[in-house]
Amino acid sequence: MLSNVRQLDAAAVAWQRQGLIPGYAPMLGQEAAQVGAGAAVDTTRDFVFPTYREMGVAYTVGVNMVDYMSTHKAIWHGGLYDAVATHFAPFQAVVGGSVLHAVGWAHGQTLNAASAAETALGVGLAFLGDGASSQGDVHEAMNFAAILRAPVVFFVQNNGWAISVPTEQQVAGGSVAARAAGYGIPAVRVDGNDVLAVLSATQRAVAHARAGLGPVVVEAMTYRRGPHSTSDDPGRYRTLDDEKIDGGEDPLSRFRSMLLAGNVADAASFAEVDAQAQQQADEIRDGVVALSSRPGSEMFDFVFQESTPTLGAQARQWREESEHV
Repeated sequence: MLSNVRQLDAAAVAWQRQGLIPGYAPMLGQEAAQVGAGAAVDTTRDFVFPTYREMGVAYTVGVNMVDYMSTHKAIWHGGLYDAVATHFAPFQAVVGGSVLHAVGWAHGQTLNAASAAETALGVGLAFLGDGASSQGDVHEAMNFAAILRAPVVFFVQNNGWAISVPTEQQVAGGSVAARAAGYGIPAVRVDGNDVLAVLSATQRAVAHARAGLGPVVVEAMTYRRGPHSTSDDPGRYRTLDDEKIDGGEDPLSRFRSMLLAGNVADAASFAEVDAQAQQQADEIRDGVVALSSRPGSEMFDFVFQESTPTLGAQARQWREESEHV
């Protein structure tokens, strides 16, 4: 899983450089945090609320990657994957914006459970970075979640950087997890480069929320080894030596060392996995290349929850004109 995510992430950066997609937010170095957290999700009842960098989570919970990448191709505002079916909300560029959505959804689970006399709740997993933790929306979300005892897990990937600003310059006290105490929310800090440790911590947090005990903050300490986005130049605010020193052990190499030490895998099996990951990335690229523009009339079907006479007339006119083009 880690190898597939690593390979696809590298491929997506190359696609942007080739002009296949206009932009992408790399996740190099954060594979263990994302795969570990995603593996703790029960997609039959939980719901993921991602940022723009959660490709690894999307892959882990089973979102079709051609559909996921369609959003990066910017041919349709919301991508092609079905958020309801996948339990993976559309990602967005509003920093911290989806955290409020997660709390609202989670509180809805509480209300539904009360009316149906259910004991096991669906859990909302809100993903955010250390930079987003300084946004007012996140304060509001944590405050409301604590008051409402909403079944939500705030999964913070502390990758060391809020774009070009290091964590110690924008997170008071240097820890996002420490802030949870101010809301009366339990929190845990975990090694975000250890996929098994992340999985265990997230599973415990989800179990806590599912039992109706309220929200939990999980802060996964990791490092963003690449740029903030494909339009960013990290060389303007850190050096390659800084990356090597601060990045710690590569999460993929670390997990493979664990597998080797436990005689679970060998070099030959790693080579086979890498080859399969490359083939899969190539197949996804072919799928993305084959995507055509979405019909403009879809905005009337997906953007507006309830139509009006005026919108209905516009939709009919659009379709009629499109048929004659």
